[in-house]
Amino acid sequence: MAITYELIKTCKQTGARLGKVHTPHGSFDTPMFMPVGTLATVKTMSPEELVEMNAQIILSNTYHLWLRPGEDIVKEAGGLHKFMNWDRPILTDSGGFQVFSLSKIREIEEEGVHFRHHLSGEKLFFSPEKAMQIQNDLGPDIMMVLDECPPYPASYEYMEKSVNRTSRWAERSLNAHQRKSDQALFGIIQGGEYSDLRKQSAQDLLSLDFPGYAIGGLSVGEPKDIMNDVLEVTTPIMPSNKPRYLMGVGSPDSLIDGAIRGIDMFDCVLPTRIARNGTCMTSNGRLVVRNAKYARDFSPIDENCSCYTCKNYSRAYVRHLINTNEIFGFRLTTYHNLYFLLELMEQVRTAISEDRLGDFKEAFFEQYGFNKPNPRNF
Repeated sequence: MAITYELIKTCKQTGARLGKVHTPHGSFDTPMFMPVGTLATVKTMSPEELVEMNAQIILSNTYHLWLRPGEDIVKEAGGLHKFMNWDRPILTDSGGFQVFSLSKIREIEEEGVHFRHHLSGEKLFFSPEKAMQIQNDLGPDIMMVLDECPPYPASYEYMEKSVNRTSRWAERSLNAHQRKSDQALFGIIQGGEYSDLRKQSAQDLLSLDFPGYAIGGLSVGEPKDIMNDVLEVTTPIMPSNKPRYLMGVGSPDSLIDGAIRGIDMFDCVLPTRIARNGTCMTSNGRLVVRNAKYARDFSPIDENCSCYTCKNYSRAYVRHLINTNEIFGFRLTTYHNLYFLLELMEQVRTAISEDRLGDFKEAFFEQYGFNKPNPRNF
């Protein structure tokens, strides 16, 4: 098997899981946040900096790499790891989310999706088999099946048809997968906010015996309590001896809530995207460093943070860089935000090992402001 999951401990206070996922390019600890490197790079960061902040696995995007530079070029380079000089694990998403979110004109049929290139307008076609071929050529350690990504909210009738199609596409993806010995393929559980459809989707995919399972279709605009309710219904059905991945989630509160509900892996563009707007995650909540009140603030972005940015530069300096569109400013805020989330997950893993994740959540939410009427969220 291409990957294996090792359950090390279950938190007595919350039921959260401490584990390790073993892959052909090394192991990573769980629960883990995966920085997103859409185009075979985490924006503004070098692979060496990612290693320095202990990013143990990163994510790249099948759709974008298919369009630029093309999976054939990546394959010729020796695969994604060699192409981008990253020797730790890589996960690629299927490209489905981008097909459904970036193209305003698309036509879904049983065979696949007809849509237009989000940049050139060229007509394109994407299918489960195409998604597998691209990912087999890219060569990540973990790949995702092509699924349909319904909008929120969606009617029960639409979601039911979508879940059934996603299950059929999952089986086609599995049949098209050519590198089962060194690339693990994860199934994606869909179903929106509907508990019975989530259960049906999970059962459909479990019958196909994937080496890991993801929960998709969350963090798409629904209230956080709905996301937590879906997790509480879905994760107990998922195999305890395989990784559980919550797709597209990266706010600090949702990472903690997800871990408490049995999730092992998370990814999101949030920390890198808001960094380029001058927004920083700190131990006391959101800080928009480009604001005028920081012009003469010579303290670090977060006095409780030991990242490269906070050890060396002030809010005033970072604000100056951001407001003059200096690339170094974007690098500094990106470094800080990624370090913050990776360090948060390290703290979560420690809390699980010491059976105190519930206490950790309570203290973190209080300090961060999540317990207030208008939390300083993202």
